[in-house]
Amino acid sequence: MPHRLPHATWFTGLLVAGMLLFLGGCAMVTVGDVTPREYIAQRRGDILSSRHLSGQTAETLAMAGVDAAPCESEPLPCINALAAVSPMGEERRQSALAELWLARATGKGFGVVQEGDREQAEAYLEVARHAYAYLFFTERTAPERAFEDRQTQVRDYYNYAVQQFAVALGHRARRNPNVPLAIDLGGTHVAVDLHDLAWANEHPREVVAASAMRFEGIRSTFRRDGLGAELVVDLRPDEGADIKDPYRSMPTPSATAFLRFAGDNLDAVLHADNAVLEGHDPFQDATVSVGPTTVPLAGNFTAGYGLWLARSGFASQSLATLFGRERGIRDPRIYLMQPYDPDRRVILLLHGLASSPEAWVNVANDILGDERLRRHFQVWQVYYPTNMPIAINNRAIRDAFAKTLAHYDPTGKAVASNHMVIVGHSMGGVIARLMVSSSGDTIVDDVAQGSARRKAYLVRRANEIDPYLRFTALPNFDEAIFIAAPHRGTVFAGNTLARLVSNLIRLPAAMVTRVGGMLADLANDDGTAQGKKVPLVPNSVDNLRSEDAFVKAAARLAIDPRVRYHSIIARRNPEGPLEDSDDGLVPYWSSHLDGAASEKVIVSGHSVQETPQAVLEVRRILNDNVDREGATP
Repeated sequence: MPHRLPHATWFTGLLVAGMLLFLGGCAMVTVGDVTPREYIAQRRGDILSSRHLSGQTAETLAMAGVDAAPCESEPLPCINALAAVSPMGEERRQSALAELWLARATGKGFGVVQEGDREQAEAYLEVARHAYAYLFFTERTAPERAFEDRQTQVRDYYNYAVQQFAVALGHRARRNPNVPLAIDLGGTHVAVDLHDLAWANEHPREVVAASAMRFEGIRSTFRRDGLGAELVVDLRPDEGADIKDPYRSMPTPSATAFLRFAGDNLDAVLHADNAVLEGHDPFQDATVSVGPTTVPLAGNFTAGYGLWLARSGFASQSLATLFGRERGIRDPRIYLMQPYDPDRRVILLLHGLASSPEAWVNVANDILGDERLRRHFQVWQVYYPTNMPIAINNRAIRDAFAKTLAHYDPTGKAVASNHMVIVGHSMGGVIARLMVSSSGDTIVDDVAQGSARRKAYLVRRANEIDPYLRFTALPNFDEAIFIAAPHRGTVFAGNTLARLVSNLIRLPAAMVTRVGGMLADLANDDGTAQGKKVPLVPNSVDNLRSEDAFVKAAARLAIDPRVRYHSIIARRNPEGPLEDSDDGLVPYWSSHLDGAASEKVIVSGHSVQETPQAVLEVRRILNDNVDREGATP
């Protein structure tokens, strides 16, 4: 039989073994499973996402003999301890210091500091400094760490800190417009350089962080990942400001802030007493360089447009315009969706009846978000009074367009002034077609109606009448897209509801007097107005009737042969013959144009331009346009 030790002997042996392990300093190593949530938390969780320090910073503090837990609420002692540890890799140190300063800037204990706003700004400045040092002046270059989670975290620390710093400076500038933008914080002088921005000399109402806004009504947010804070600057004029020029930039441009520290090595950056907050236009600048390292510059191409639409009041203003009420507009305006760029061709958008630039929210946003299209095009939007007769709007928009070109490109030789694309929806499509057509004598002959006396009157009053009845195709356009456009009018404009709306429309008194007088003179000159009622001045709804004389004459005008044109047509019901279909307002026979380079029919109502299918078709046409121009794909 095997020899058995007494029970007491076994216990004594275990006790001795335990003491030996304790005295020898051996650690017990165990292993467990990691859940998917823990997997992400280990790699991505940090002070921004979870309000707790990242695993990497906790490990770095442990290497320095510092317990991470107290550092979340009292980071300053940990910052000082970590800065003094040697030896330590600077990638570890600087990335951890950036996160600890961010804990300081965003932590609960911050409120006890005197002059909290200034102290907080200093903390954000230090976040940016240590993140900048990590990104550009540690053992490896940023491209060498391109796929590392830690670099992504530190980039976010930098971007968030610069964002908060820039927004705070914006608030300070708004409260004290006469105070210089430069500021001294904690021994560091921070200058502000906005010379690359077209609006550098204007005083913003507000600087808004793009990341702080969430939009409804916009399908997608388009942005470029990179370094820098994505901002929107609100430059809207004060209420009642008199702006006489028809052209204006969108008043909420996008900008990217980049905070650059003096010095060309790690020690110099960490002790730099000078920094510059640079403003960049993300439409112009795609990269930023520090020494030999070039990295992508962050940019947001949706937030500025979204904020403009959200604060514009277009929905109520467009209705006020239609019915001739206060707050409506009387003259066309042309909005540039980004600062003018002479080297990008123009896409000109014209909305429809009772509408505004809001009609193009997803079309314009998707164009701005398409990197290839963004390189080659800039978007201009026409905002015009949709109560006015089509002939008058055609003339007024042409005049506003000419003044815009004369202002930005007096010689007419810039890339921007040539090979443009015009896109119109509904009534805007009718006007767009007129802008790429020449009238010749067609409309004048229709007005004369074969009467020699009426024709003679038109000749005598040619200076007043010809601007509305005679025009030539604008040479700037060589591509056109017509969306749900009633080129031949629509029977729906003559139904009971449309007539009711038409009766509610009010036109400016001066215009009624001028045009009404011409109509009366035309009738009297022919001797046929005796005892008859003088015709009323037609408004925009009247012009859209299929029996309207002007729209019938305009429908016969030939589009300039230089212009390649396309139709996007909607039909409510996918069943039945295409020729008998309509979109609820415009029948197919009115939207269809012979000779179109393409025709896309989409099952939709009249607001078809809002559908993903229409937006994709517009983008397809524009990309084909780029290909034909011989641009590099």
